[in-house]
Amino acid sequence: MNQINRLEGGQIDRSTRLKFTFDNRQYYGHPGDTLASALLANGVRLMGRSFKYHRPRGVLTAGSEEPNAIVELRGGARQEPNTRATTAELYDGLYAKSQNRWPSLAFDAMAINDRLSSFLTAGFYYKTFMWPAAFWEKVYEPIIRKAAGLGSLSMKEDPDDYDKGFKHCDLLIIGAGPAGLSAALTAGRSGAEVILADEDFVFGGRLNAETYLLDEAPALDWVTQTIEELSSLPNVRLMRRTTVMGAFDHGIYGAVERVSDHLHKPDPGKPRQILWRIYAKHTLLCAGATERPIAFDNNDRPGIMMAGAIRTFANRFGATPSQRIAVFTNSDDGHRTAADLHAKGIKIAAVVDTRSDAPLSTDYEILRGAQAINSKGRLGLTNVDVRQADGSIRTLECGALGVSGGWNPNVHLTCHQRGRPDWNAELGAFVPGGALPPGMSVAGAARGIFSTHGALTSGAQGAIDALDLKSTVEHIPRAEDTPVAQKAFWYVPGCSRAWLDQQNDVTVKDVKLAHQEGFRSVEHLKRYTTLGMATDQGKTSNMGGLAIMAELAGKGIPEVGTTIFRPPYTPVAIGAIAGRVRGKDFHPTRLTPSHFWAKERGAVFVEVGNWLRAQWFPLPGETDWRQSVDREVLATRASVGVCDCTTLGKIDVQGADAAHFLNKIYCNGFAKLAVGKTRYGLMLREDGIAMDDGTAGRMAEDHFIVTTTTANAGKVYQHMEFVRQCLCPDMDVQLISTTEAWAQYAVAGPNSRKLLQKIVDAEFDISNEAFPFMACANITVCGGLRARLFRISFSGELAFEIAVPSRYGDALMRRLMSEGEEFNVTPYGTEALGVMRIEKGHAVGNELNGTTTALNLGMGQMVSKAKDSIGSVLSERTGLNTADALILVGLKPLDTSDKVTAGGHLMAVDGPVDAAHDQGYVTSAAYSPTLGSMIGLGFLKDGSNRMGETLRLVSPLTKLTVEVEVVSVHFVDPEGARVRA
Repeated sequence: MNQINRLEGGQIDRSTRLKFTFDNRQYYGHPGDTLASALLANGVRLMGRSFKYHRPRGVLTAGSEEPNAIVELRGGARQEPNTRATTAELYDGLYAKSQNRWPSLAFDAMAINDRLSSFLTAGFYYKTFMWPAAFWEKVYEPIIRKAAGLGSLSMKEDPDDYDKGFKHCDLLIIGAGPAGLSAALTAGRSGAEVILADEDFVFGGRLNAETYLLDEAPALDWVTQTIEELSSLPNVRLMRRTTVMGAFDHGIYGAVERVSDHLHKPDPGKPRQILWRIYAKHTLLCAGATERPIAFDNNDRPGIMMAGAIRTFANRFGATPSQRIAVFTNSDDGHRTAADLHAKGIKIAAVVDTRSDAPLSTDYEILRGAQAINSKGRLGLTNVDVRQADGSIRTLECGALGVSGGWNPNVHLTCHQRGRPDWNAELGAFVPGGALPPGMSVAGAARGIFSTHGALTSGAQGAIDALDLKSTVEHIPRAEDTPVAQKAFWYVPGCSRAWLDQQNDVTVKDVKLAHQEGFRSVEHLKRYTTLGMATDQGKTSNMGGLAIMAELAGKGIPEVGTTIFRPPYTPVAIGAIAGRVRGKDFHPTRLTPSHFWAKERGAVFVEVGNWLRAQWFPLPGETDWRQSVDREVLATRASVGVCDCTTLGKIDVQGADAAHFLNKIYCNGFAKLAVGKTRYGLMLREDGIAMDDGTAGRMAEDHFIVTTTTANAGKVYQHMEFVRQCLCPDMDVQLISTTEAWAQYAVAGPNSRKLLQKIVDAEFDISNEAFPFMACANITVCGGLRARLFRISFSGELAFEIAVPSRYGDALMRRLMSEGEEFNVTPYGTEALGVMRIEKGHAVGNELNGTTTALNLGMGQMVSKAKDSIGSVLSERTGLNTADALILVGLKPLDTSDKVTAGGHLMAVDGPVDAAHDQGYVTSAAYSPTLGSMIGLGFLKDGSNRMGETLRLVSPLTKLTVEVEVVSVHFVDPEGARVRA
């Protein structure tokens, strides 16, 4: 297709043609084009449909504030919805399609909504979908879900990579227009570390869109020279295609760099986008300003654009939306657009200026004191109705209308830490307030300084002030310095359907309705009408809505105020936020030291928190997991088994006050624990609820090794650090997590001592007399390798836990297996471990569920009355110590063939099955190969006094009813003879 609206000039490379597709029709453009500029050059004005009414929409702006030209890019797994055509760089083979329409852009069946607009006013959803109630699930919800949202997802995995990075600088300059470039040059020459970031793919800001002269030469010459000098400075980093999207605490800024969005697909090894965390000592915001529209009837047709945007497309991209254009303005800026277009051969239908003293022109007609009041054209503008100063109506034939209502400084980043902008009556706009993020200052148009000379000067001075330089502003290029005065003109009086938020279809009438119905706070106005809630965050619409609300309320705009601006400044892809944290990297698994050995043995693995642990070790011929688990349990109890328990939390506690510190942490006593001994400990929360259990071995007077459950390792360490730093800051105690530093194995069973005696060096006596139950010691194994040995048991058998530095973990497991062959040593996994702990009655996460106390766990006597400890006082609350409190008990089915199900509830043998008659519940259940039946642990009201009682275990969900007997939690060796053997 011919580029019927391509103009001479611009910053595009006409020597290269780029083919692209929009809605399955092929066009071409050039390097330097955006999708929007290339479409306009090819005569395409219709680019999208609005959200609610599905009205035809074309491009409104030329930058990231664009609300209308929102498209889907690419196809397949790389499909990207809601991309602004005004910022999408053109590349060869680009594939784009319009969105929010069916079946086509030119004929959208959902445009029927526009005919029904009287019923779909602001807030209609709050009223319409309330009645009848029965319609919600079957009628309303399916319709709403089908209509909701913009664009579509491919539902395929994104094949591209996203990354994250960190940068540090003395001065971060946001925006590379005249103010930003001037600031970067001043700061860069001083030797400071500078980052200059701009969302555009070329530096220069508005200088790329204007025909200004600097030092009597084209402004772009100065831009080129400045960039060349900045590029040569090693202390300056230039970041194109980078949007600083948020100002966060402590001088941290989030920035998204679009590394490969301008390519068909990323180069090998390159990410598509990088989310940078920039640490800046000082920040200079040079984000420019956004042109604001004037609302009038049907001001949303394709072809009606911001006047500054039309100027940008003409001067930078060599493109125009039409060969005949009118301008509607309330300031001199609109005349600048008309002059530039006229110079490029575009026919100016007229300049409609609301001011009676507007400047005249000999090149085209100026309609003073006039207003555009309506437009016509179904899928694109054909003419504009103008009410002239004398009240007569005149129709202007044109294919485009440039609207200029003045400029609003881009203050968004100044408000990201809840600062409020100040109202500038002279500009009729909000400017940065006094409460800026720490370390931030503002220059140029973002500060309300709209002249080129003012921007250049304020940028340079801003860098000097931010860095506290002793120099003064050096040579500033001579530039226009015309005082900028803009008088607010928000909307044409008497209009009925004048559009403010063009993406969300919010009109002047909607704001009036919100005021009428009492939604007058700016926050209520926003949510009731959805003003400013579209993908552009109201950059072109908020001010108009606020001004109209102020007028209706009889207040000034400063009294009405503005909504809070929040990050991100422009939409950010979820992929950029996630970075490389996806798939397995989203939830990385930690491997135990014996992982590769276990993998060689054919282990089945299970995720336990972040760890990947061996669940069981199947042997040839075993077809069911139960066969493997039963064998492992029986073999361990008959001879010896080895389990990798490295995942248990390990915390090194050292210092003169270490014992007193643990005495504070645990509800039972640790102050008098002898060196070389280990003690079981129960940790309570401040409210008296059990937090975690574990052991603490005293290796020396000032040194303890604390173990925690796998699931709570991080939480317990965090809790202990809080106590150390905040509650007991005067104690001489230091903590360090050593979970990953030591490989630890449980060696359990009657022959466990015999196996260990083969690897423990001879000078260490681990006989029962020398190393009794609950002993601990630093030892050496295998000829001098340092190790730790604890005589503790989780299985109820004679058992030890041996630890060596992690790097030797794999070798130790292999050595244990080799030395244990004569004892039929058996590796066992987490399933067998779970079975044996239930057989022995040990509580784990199922029982330490955040609702249970020491009393519930049958450990009430452990809460020492002789000392103070965290949670001990609140554990004595009356409500936690009732006569019928839940107590941990064992459960055994009367019929050994019956199942016991975790989650089942305990009821009387006779009587109703309901919550009012609930006696307790089952927390853990397993098949015990030792006893030949299923068994369980559970909480039962007054359980300690109900041994031998028969109850019903019911699970209504699985329709299970089983009679069970209440027994001791110690199913195996209740006297504890085995662990002391």
